[in-house]
Amino acid sequence: MAEIKLEDIIKEENLVYKKSEVMTDNTLHYCPGCGHGTAHRLIAEVIEEMGIQGETIGVTPVGCSVLMYNYLDIDMQEAAHGRAPAVATALKRTMPNKYVFTYQGDGDLAAIGTAETIHACNRGENIAIFFINNGIYGMTGGQMAPTTLPGMKSSTSPYGRIAEMMGGPIKMTELVAQLDGTHYVTRQAVHTPRHVRKAKKAVRQAFENQTLKKGVSFVEIVSNCNSGWKLPPVEANKWLVENMLPFYELGDIKLNGELVNK
Repeated sequence: MAEIKLEDIIKEENLVYKKSEVMTDNTLHYCPGCGHGTAHRLIAEVIEEMGIQGETIGVTPVGCSVLMYNYLDIDMQEAAHGRAPAVATALKRTMPNKYVFTYQGDGDLAAIGTAETIHACNRGENIAIFFINNGIYGMTGGQMAPTTLPGMKSSTSPYGRIAEMMGGPIKMTELVAQLDGTHYVTRQAVHTPRHVRKAKKAVRQAFENQTLKKGVSFVEIVSNCNSGWKLPPVEANKWLVENMLPFYELGDIKLNGELVNK
């Protein structure tokens, strides 16, 4: 009887899933259950499927996303905290045929980098912005962020966010959708397979839109932060569904430069 070899079994037509070749073999540093790893994978898969690995430049600032260059085998540029849209603007204007994206958390994009975000979107820079919203500062100690929910506890709001003292959460995605320079604005999530598929379509749309040269594509991904929320991964996803998603509703907000009527 002939010996059966593993390579004879694992053929292309039998593969259900494989790691994207755009992702490196480095082990992700993110906490178990964190949505960052899934978001990384979706971006890598889209880049590979579009065949643009050598034409893509990512920009990451300070925060949990700072080590993205370690996991994606593409050209990456670091930026100062909150300044990723400004750096991406320079890259895209000097190399307009490249696919340029930023990858930012809520403390970065909606607080320290509010001005850079708003003005890049207002100018209609031809870039993609991927915005991971977990309602808290993750890497720097679990502080309250602009997206922290009312009543939500953090290291700087131990009794919960009090709107009368601290203001309410900022819905950055709805905010930038009002600007003429945004072409595509959507909010997705990655906590279930169904939501991952929708998020991947949004990521691909954001990359494809750069060939249209009609402005910013802004993709928010509502995620968990089980370490910052002080919850195990499963409970963190449950908390996300019960608390984050009712406030940050998923779906397209702007398509082809026009606001979506919900």
